[in-house]
Amino acid sequence: MRVIAGMSDRVPLNETARYAQRIEALGYDVLHVPETIHDSMAVALLALEHTTTLRVQTSLTLAFPRSPMLLALQAWDLSLMSGGRFDLGLATQIKQNIEGRFGVPWSSPAERMGDYVAAVHACWNSFSTGEPLNVHTDNYTLTRLQPFFNPGPLPHDPPRIWLGGVNDKACELGGAIADGFVTHPTNSHPRYLRERCLPALRKGQQSVGRAIDSVPLVGAIPIVTGRTPDDLEDSRGHQRAVLAFLYSTPAYRRTLELFGWQELGEKLQHMTRKNDWAQLSELITDDIFETLVPQATWADLPSVLSSWFSGLLDGVLVQPPSDPAHDGEFASVIKAIAVI
Repeated sequence: MRVIAGMSDRVPLNETARYAQRIEALGYDVLHVPETIHDSMAVALLALEHTTTLRVQTSLTLAFPRSPMLLALQAWDLSLMSGGRFDLGLATQIKQNIEGRFGVPWSSPAERMGDYVAAVHACWNSFSTGEPLNVHTDNYTLTRLQPFFNPGPLPHDPPRIWLGGVNDKACELGGAIADGFVTHPTNSHPRYLRERCLPALRKGQQSVGRAIDSVPLVGAIPIVTGRTPDDLEDSRGHQRAVLAFLYSTPAYRRTLELFGWQELGEKLQHMTRKNDWAQLSELITDDIFETLVPQATWADLPSVLSSWFSGLLDGVLVQPPSDPAHDGEFASVIKAIAVI
């Protein structure tokens, strides 16, 4: 199993290089770069510039606020300068953010993302071959790429495009067109994977004649872990608060629906609308939290992750220790997870 490190969106740009080097030294396969308060492509550039073997993937870059050509050029540059260590992860985000935070018109997200990926691939094909750019879809038209603006081919394969999502249409699209798929933190539970995500991915693969289970699946589930039982308590509080906020969003409730906990999501949403943030996490009871989130000390973490995800995931997101002083010990945990 590939072991993937996340990265806090609060890491300042001037500390990104040091963080990426630490992740590489720990033995991780991939670093996922988020996009909330920083431009994910800028963060990825810094991480790639200061590492030599670590693969860096945006997880996930918002597609719709960006021109497909602009993002195609940025990804091309990152792949070239890193020797092919960059992967482009794309996401749709929710309507309220696309319209209210970015001022971009909203349209059917699955269809638009399909057109977006096709446009990026068309740009890359023109970069590689010199063939005319000729994109005509419902959402994008790109017909102009003079030689002066063509960066030319890469000496290696183009970046891989990863998609993510929660709903069936998003998963089906991933199965049909993505090079890999990343689950959302709210919807990475084994039950969701078995009953919703994997069947939809396979449906998408079948729709275009791809081999079943040919799209790698990475789980981004929150994990409660630490060196000691006391460390677990600290981790529980943080992860419970994160999940409470995320489950207040209706689009992220598929796993709650599977367990019959729709009312929880409605209550969380009601509290956020009242700006009642302080008590939000108290609605997630211990029973619910323990059902949804794997929990183990470092010594037991590989076996717990194996029992949850063996045969379901090709990679799992595991955060590094908050204190780098424990990196030597945690590196052995990463090695043990990698052999699952």
